[in-house]
Amino acid sequence: MGDRGQSTERTPAINFDVPHSARIWNYWLGGKDNYPVDRAAGDAFAQIYPAIFFQATQSRQFLIRTVRYLAEECGIRQFLDVGTGLPTMENTHEVAQAFAPESRIVYVDNDPLVLAHARALLTNTTAEGVTAYVDADVHDPALIVADARNLLNFNKPLAVMFMGILGHVADIEEARSIVHGVLDAAPSGSYLVHWDSTNTSPDRIQATANYNKTGAVPYNLRSPEQLSELYKGLELVEPGVVSISQWRQPDKDVSVADAYGAVARKP
Repeated sequence: MGDRGQSTERTPAINFDVPHSARIWNYWLGGKDNYPVDRAAGDAFAQIYPAIFFQATQSRQFLIRTVRYLAEECGIRQFLDVGTGLPTMENTHEVAQAFAPESRIVYVDNDPLVLAHARALLTNTTAEGVTAYVDADVHDPALIVADARNLLNFNKPLAVMFMGILGHVADIEEARSIVHGVLDAAPSGSYLVHWDSTNTSPDRIQATANYNKTGAVPYNLRSPEQLSELYKGLELVEPGVVSISQWRQPDKDVSVADAYGAVARKP
C-alpha cells in the first residue's frame, strides 16, 4: 500500500438531523452510507424529479470516462479530486490506477462521514501508487493546494476535479475563483474536470428549491452558459461543455442529463 495523508486531526460530529448532499448522492447511487434524514430528502427530491437517479448514474460514468481519458490519452498521473463525496464503485483512484499503477490521487472533503469512510476505503489498488485524503473546505483553495503539495508534485501536470460540488458555492465568480485558485498553482499541461447540475428542467428547479429549504447546504443550479465561465483561459477538450451523459458517450441513444461539464487543458 502506498502513502496516506491528511491535513488535520479535527473530527467534527456527524449531524444526523440535517440531510447532506454526499449522503443523499450515496443513496441515489444505491449505497448504504446514509441516514433516514438523507433517504427522506432523496425520496422527496425524486418524487418531483425522478430523473435524479439517471443523473446520479451518469455522474459516475462521466467520472470514469474522463479519468480514463486523462490517464490513457493524456498521460496524467496525478489527480486532485475536490469534494469527492462518499466512496462508491470505480472511484477516481481505481480508474486511474487500473491503467497507470503509479498514479497518485488526493481526495479532498470536509464532511466527517466522508473522511471516516475515506480512511477505511480509499486505499491503493496498487503498490506503486498513492491514495490519500485531506480535510479541507472547497471555499479554501489555498489550504487545498497547501495540503495537496505534501502528496502531489505541482511541478508536473495534474488533473483538478470538481465533480458536482461547485453548485454549493453561491456566487459563480467565487466558484471561478476557487477553480483558478487551484489551477493557478498547477503547471501548463494540467487539466480541469468539472460538472454541475443545471437549470435545464423545471422539475429539477422545483426539486432543488425544496431541497434548499431542508437545512442542508443549498445547491445553486446554473445554466450551461454560466458554467462555461469556469473554463475561461483554458483550452476545452472536444466536445466542450455538454451534458455529462453526452461527453464522449459511445452509446448515442443515451438521454440528456440535466448536468453539464467538460474537460479543459491549462495552456
